[in-house]
Amino acid sequence: MRPAQPPPPALVPDARRAATRWAGSRRELWRNRGGAWYHNGMSPRLATLLLIGAALLAGVSSTRAEAAPQNRPRAAATAPTPPVPPAFGAYLVGRFAAEARDLSTAADNLLAAQASDPERRDLLDAAFFAALLDGRPEALRLARRLPDHPAAQLVLLGSDAAQGRWDRAENRARGLGRQAPLAALQPVLVAWSLAGRGQTDQALALLRPLAEHGRFRALNALHAALIADGAGRGREAERFARMALGDQPEPSLRLALLAANILQRNGRGAEAQKLLDGVADSTDELALAATGPARAAALSGRAVAGPLEGMAEAYVALGAALRGPLAEADDLPAVMARLALRVRPGFAPALLLLGDILAESDQVAAAAAAFAGVAASDPLFPVALLRRAGLRDLADDPEGALALLREAAEGPAAGQPQPHVRAGDILRRRGRFADAAEEYTRAIAKLGPAPRAQDWPILYARGIARERAGDWAGAEADLMLALDLAPDQPYVLNYLGFTWADQGVNLSRARGMLERAAELRPQDGNIVDSLGWALFRMGDVPGAIRLLERATELEPRSATINDHLGDAYWAAGRREEARFQWSRALGLDPEPHEALALARKLEHGAAVPLAIEVHSVPANAQAAR
Repeated sequence: MRPAQPPPPALVPDARRAATRWAGSRRELWRNRGGAWYHNGMSPRLATLLLIGAALLAGVSSTRAEAAPQNRPRAAATAPTPPVPPAFGAYLVGRFAAEARDLSTAADNLLAAQASDPERRDLLDAAFFAALLDGRPEALRLARRLPDHPAAQLVLLGSDAAQGRWDRAENRARGLGRQAPLAALQPVLVAWSLAGRGQTDQALALLRPLAEHGRFRALNALHAALIADGAGRGREAERFARMALGDQPEPSLRLALLAANILQRNGRGAEAQKLLDGVADSTDELALAATGPARAAALSGRAVAGPLEGMAEAYVALGAALRGPLAEADDLPAVMARLALRVRPGFAPALLLLGDILAESDQVAAAAAAFAGVAASDPLFPVALLRRAGLRDLADDPEGALALLREAAEGPAAGQPQPHVRAGDILRRRGRFADAAEEYTRAIAKLGPAPRAQDWPILYARGIARERAGDWAGAEADLMLALDLAPDQPYVLNYLGFTWADQGVNLSRARGMLERAAELRPQDGNIVDSLGWALFRMGDVPGAIRLLERATELEPRSATINDHLGDAYWAAGRREEARFQWSRALGLDPEPHEALALARKLEHGAAVPLAIEVHSVPANAQAAR
C-alpha cells in the first residue's frame, strides 16, 4: 500500500532520512526537522544531570511507631492532622510541572518552595536547576550555594568571565574534571579563560595536542582556530580550521560557517565559497544560512569576537551533540543552550537549539519566543522564520504558518525552494493537494536548470500531491523522474509500483520494482503489502496471501492491509476468513471511501479482479518539470 503521507522533504537534512522518518509523534516530527547542524564528532552517550532529590517527603507523614494501648479512649487515639509544610504544595506543583516540561511553572513553584525552606539541599538543587532551565536570573544566586554542582559551577564560571575575573574562571574550569560529558568541554573552557587573560600561547598549547590526537579533534581544532583568529594570528587560525575540516568530511553547518569566515578573511575566498556551496547544496532548511544575504553576513567580520562568545560556541556544540535518538539526557542540551545565552545573549545557534528542544516538549509559546529572538540580521534568521512557521502548523494555524513562509519566500529566503517545500507539506497534510502541488512546482522552479539526485523528495512529494488531486499523468511523470534520480529509493519504488498494480497496468514492471523495494525494506509492512497486492492483481493468489499475511503481522492496525488480505482470502474461496479481515479493517478507522467499500463487501462479497496487464508509461518523464 502507499503511505498515508509521504515523507516531507523540508523536515529532513538529506534524502535518505527523508524517506525513513516521516511519521510519528509531534516530538518525532519536530526532531526530524533539524539534523546534526552543530555536531562536531562527539558521542551522544553522556551522563544525565539530576533534577530532583528523592527525600523531600521524609518526615511529612509517617506511621506511628507503635499501636495505641487498648485501654486508651477512642477519642484520644486520633491525633490531630499535622500542618502541611509551606514548601510542600509548591514543591509538588513544581515537580509535576517539571515532569510535564512546563519550565516556567516549574521554576515559579520550585523557587517559591526553596524560599519557604531555604536550608533544604534537595529544594535548593531543584530550584536551581529549574531556574537555569527557564533562564531565570535566580540561578546565579542559588549557584553560589552549590559548590559541588557542575552546572552551578558553569553558571559561576560564566559570571566570572563576564566580569573579567579570568583567574577565577580558569580555576572553575579546571575544577570541572574530565568525566563525561564535561570531558569535551573542560579543556576548551580553560583555553578560553587563558585567552581572556591574553595568554594565547598557553591556550593554543593546551588545545594543540587535543586537536591533533584527541577524542574530540574537530571541536578542539575549531576553538584553537577561533582563539588564534581573535589574537590576530591568521595563519595559525587557518591551519587549525583546516584541521577541524579534515576531521569532519561532511562538516556541520556551524563548523562550515566558522571555518569559511576564517578562510575568507585570510584571503582564501574561493575556498570559503566552495565550502559554503557544499552546505547550501541541499533543500534542508538549514542550508538557508549559507545562501544569499545570509552567506554574505556569515562571511563579514569576525564570527567570534572574544572569549565569552567562544565559550557560548562550546556550550552549543556540546548541547547539539547531546541531542538525538541515542542521547541519554533530555535536560543537558537545554542546560547547554541556557549557559550559552547567559554569556552571549541573543546567540542565534543557542536560540535555535533551545527552541527545538522546547518544541519537542510541546512548549510551543516558549519555543516561538526563542525563535523570535533571532535577529533579522543574523544568517540564521531565515531558518528561524521557517521554524516559527512549523510551530504555527503544529498549533493548527496553517494560515499563520503560510503567512510566515510567504514572508520568508519574499524576503530572506527569496530565490530558495525551502519555504515553498514547507508550504507544500502543510497544504498536503491538510488535504489541499492541488494547492500543495503548486507550491512544490514553485520550489522545483528554484532548483536550477535540472533537478539533482538530492532533489528527488520534492518530485516525490509533488507526485503524491498530484495523484491525490486527480492528476495521474503529472503524478506518474514526477514519480518516474524521482525514480530516475534515486533508482533504489524504496518509497518511490513502492508508491509507483503499488499505484500501477492497483490500476492493473505495467504489472510485470511493478512487481520488479516492489520486489526491489521489499529487499531494501523487508520489515516495512506497507511495502510487503504492495508486493502482495501486485501478485494478487497478477493472479498469484497463494503468493499474495503469503505476503499479505506477513504484511498484517508487520502492520496489524492498517485498515488497507487487512482489507487487501480479505480480498485475497475471498479469491481463494476462504469466505469466512475474508469477512473477518474486512470486519477487522472496518474497525481500524479506514478512510470514508474505504469504509463504504468494506461495508459493501461484507454484504455482497468482493469482485475478483482479472489479471490483465496494460502498459502505460509516460513518453517523456521530463514532463515532471
